[in-house]
This record gives sequence, C-alpha cells and structure tokens, in this order.
Amino acid sequence: MSINTIDAGLLKKCFIAGANNLEKNKEYINELNVFPVPDGDTGTNMSMTIMTAAKAVNEADGSDMKAVTKAMSSGSLRGARGNSGVIMSQLIRGFCKAVEEHDSIDSATAAAAFRRAAETAYKAVMKPKEGTILTVAKGMSDKITEIAEGTEDIAKLCADVVEHGNEVLQKTPEMLPVLKEAGVVDSGGEGLITFLRGALAVLNGDESEAELKDAVAPVVRDGASPAAGRGKISTDDIKFGYCTEFIVNLDKPLSQDKINEFKAFLESIGDSIVCVADDEMVKVHVHTNHPGQAFEKGIELGASLSRMKVDNMREEHEEKLIQNASKLAAMEKLEEQNAGSKPDVKAERKPVAFISVCSGEGLKNIFEGLGADYVIGGGQTMNPSTDDILNAVDAVNADTVFVLPNNKNIILAAEQAAKINKDVKILVVPTKTIPQGITAMINYTEGESDEDNLTAMSESLANVKSGEITYAVRNTMIDGVEIKEGNIMCIGDRGILAVGEVLNDTALEMIGKMVDDETTMVTIYAGEGIEDEAAEMLADSIRAKYADIDVDVERGDQPVYYYIVSVE
Repeated sequence: MSINTIDAGLLKKCFIAGANNLEKNKEYINELNVFPVPDGDTGTNMSMTIMTAAKAVNEADGSDMKAVTKAMSSGSLRGARGNSGVIMSQLIRGFCKAVEEHDSIDSATAAAAFRRAAETAYKAVMKPKEGTILTVAKGMSDKITEIAEGTEDIAKLCADVVEHGNEVLQKTPEMLPVLKEAGVVDSGGEGLITFLRGALAVLNGDESEAELKDAVAPVVRDGASPAAGRGKISTDDIKFGYCTEFIVNLDKPLSQDKINEFKAFLESIGDSIVCVADDEMVKVHVHTNHPGQAFEKGIELGASLSRMKVDNMREEHEEKLIQNASKLAAMEKLEEQNAGSKPDVKAERKPVAFISVCSGEGLKNIFEGLGADYVIGGGQTMNPSTDDILNAVDAVNADTVFVLPNNKNIILAAEQAAKINKDVKILVVPTKTIPQGITAMINYTEGESDEDNLTAMSESLANVKSGEITYAVRNTMIDGVEIKEGNIMCIGDRGILAVGEVLNDTALEMIGKMVDDETTMVTIYAGEGIEDEAAEMLADSIRAKYADIDVDVERGDQPVYYYIVSVE
C-alpha cells in the first residue's frame, strides 16, 4: 500500500495502534529484563506511559496535527514511568516538535522527526549507554536520514526504518555484556520496536488495532476479586503453544547469511523470536508448535545443543493469569493509596517540603517520621508516573520540594517533573534505594540553603550500602553466577552478591560481603510476610558474627523483597 503523506487523522490511528500493540506484548517485554526479579517492569512502564498518551490522543481532534501531537507529547510526558517510559516520552516529544507545524508528514519531515526524536532522548539522559533503546532510536534516525530522499512512499520508508531498527536491536547483546550473558536483547528497544510495528500496521492498511482498547481488565464489581472469572479464559488465542529455548554450540563462527537464514526459518514456524549469536554459540528463544523442528534446524548449524527447554504455554496460561491478576491487584492498591493520600484541600504554603517514594506501610511510617510531607506509593513493584510526582508537588504546596525517588528507575521521571513544573523549585535527590532515601532525609539540615542541603544529602549517599533480597523468577546467568528459578537472590549496589536456597543463610552471606572495617551499623527492613521472629533471628546471626556492629530491625512491609538491608 503506497502512501506519500501521513495526515493528523492517520497519525492518530498509528499512535493508538502502536499503543495497543505495546500493551498486548508488555509481558513478553517484561520477561526480557536482565535481572530475573519478580518486578521486571520495562514492558509495563512503557505500556502505561503510552496508554496514558493514547487516551489523550483518542480525545484529540483528528483533523488538527497540532492537537494530535500535543496530546502525544503531553500525555506521554505526564504518564511517563520508569527510565524506559521517560525515554519513550522524550522520543515522542522530539518527534512531535518536528511535525507539529506541518499539516502532514512526508518522507523529509519523517526523517527530520526521527532525528529530532533521537537527539531529544539522548539529551534527556545524563550518561547515555549504548546497547539500549537509545541505540535503537539512533540507528533508525541514521537509516531514515540515509534513505529518505530515495522514496516518496512513506509506508515503505517507515517499514525499512523499523526493520533496520530491529536489526540494531538484535545487536544490542554485543554492545552490553550483561545482555549477552543473559541471552536477551534490550527490553526498552524491544518495546520501541513493538510500538512502531503496531503503528506500521496501520500504514500498511490494517486498522484493526486503531481503536483504543482498555489497558487493564474490566472493573470487577460486587466484591469479586480481580481474578474472578479469569480461570476459564480460553487458550484458543495462543497461536504457538510451546515456549522453546536452547543453545547451539558452534564448531565455527556462522556467517551473517546463515544467521539470517536461521532466523527466517524460526519466523516460519513461530513468533516471539530472540536469536543471539556470537563466535561460539547461538542462543534461541521461539514460541512454536514444532519444537522438534527448531531443534533439528539448530543441529544443522552446530556440533551440539545444550540447555534445551520446552514449556507448554497453554498449561501455564491459567497460572500466568493468576500472577497477572496479583500484579494488577498490587498496582490498583498502590493507585488507590496515592489517590487517597492526596488531600482535598492543599496544605498551608510552606518554604520546604519533602516527597518520598516507597511501598510498604512500615517504610511509609519511617519516612513520615523523618519529615516526609507526602509519600507516593510505589517503587520496585510499580514506578510512579511523572504526573503522580507533579500531583504530590501540588499537594504539599511549598516553595521548594525535595523529591527522593529511592529507585534508579524513578529518577528520570522525577527530573522530568522538575522540568515541567516551573512554579516550584523541585530538587531531585538521586536516591536509588530505600536506605539511601533514609540517609538523605537524616542529612537534611534546617536553616541551610536549598543548594547546600541538596549537596549534603546527595553526598551522604556514598556512606550507605544497600542490599535487597528477593527470589528469581527464571533461570539465568548474571555476573558469572548461575541462578535458578526459585533461588533466593541478593542484589547489592553493583549487582548480585549472593544466591542460595535458605533465606537467612543467603542474607547473612550477602551482609558478609557488604560490611568492612568501617561498618558501624546494619539495619534490616523486614518485608511483607516476614515474621518478626525470622527477622530477629537474622539480626542475632549478624550480632554473633560481628560483635562490634549495631544491628537494628524495622518493619518495612515492602512487597516482593523479603528484606532490604542498610549497611553504614
């Protein structure tokens, strides 16, 4: 289907179709997260970001390019969640800036828009890292600049550019060793390509996804649980029933033609394909009805197969629905908490206020006890949006607001809020963990200038080490450590510290790697479901091993993480 221009109405349909495709595939994108923790959320963050914008776009005047692009840009900016969502919002913002004054988009305008998108996103990240969504966006920007003059058919142009973007995506494991070790492509890049493929379908004449669909399940009434009635959902829509994974051990490096031929074969028998090759092996993931055919084709490439794994997705479907329902319930609970914590009447204007992000009643009480004026529910299991932070800033009604994200995946959203709100001085303390947030609050000094306090609070973060203890949701290899599904997994400031099968024993091993001669105190924040007795047993073990260190136990009640540990 040949199309020379995209008008406002067609752009509106493309954006909504892209949003629907991202929403539909968010769980697959979540599973590409390198760390096998139960809060892998790149797909969820990107989907929630885009669906917020899609709702605004759905209401926009489809005959007015400025109205559509304004809805795309402002909706994604305010809805942005997590680093991937914020970067996605910046890509959209840059794209819209390049096209908002045009009545329609032709090949030259599209090229300018892709360039502006990549440039804007790179500028939004202080230390851009290659092998990420940024690399994929830059690859597409370079490609469209190269080929735009050669075609007036914008549908073909965009198809070629998205295909090139996917080729760049498949190379991301070669740019980031952690991706290669885990055997995955960058999840943010996958999300971007997924969105663009949905949009591209409209340009190719398929408008079946061009109407906005619900981002969440229908509201359940009459006291029924969110999971009610889901167990009987048909599995007929699962086109390919077996999740098949394996490694091809190579006798010699494969040519690019051989790799492309193998990928084409996989595409002919299934979907959801991840195929990463180096000189010694090819790691394969495919959803198919014929696992044996995939194995046989793999054997043709190399000397042997290893780590062969086949899961019946139809049998797992019901379990997945239950897991998703639990995640949805947790997110709804946090959204209700945030909505309920916003006062009907603004607080009296004050010179300084503090906003902290955390999940768990115990942690909320701790931050409020330290002086936080507003605690946004969220963190590891749900990253609050830029709009959530803006609403909190509005509620505390202060001249200066210090924001403590307490999670590296929330810092960009907080910084974005600071750029949007021009009426309040918003200072983001770059806290990446709960212990860092608590340390920062303690190091605020009343009477000092805002800038001096920001410096002192930021510098204090170097004085605390953080550990988080959870469980692995899949088998993988990280930092040379083999991790099996169900293992207790301890994550420090710089990666995996310990893996084991017994919670307190593994926690003690982690703490042993965190303490040093200068350590004076260890604080344990017990998570949701951890009995006080179990936490005290861990504390006693630490005291017995490190007699000169003070050990304190606090109720955190955080979900997902059994313990959060602070070492100072």
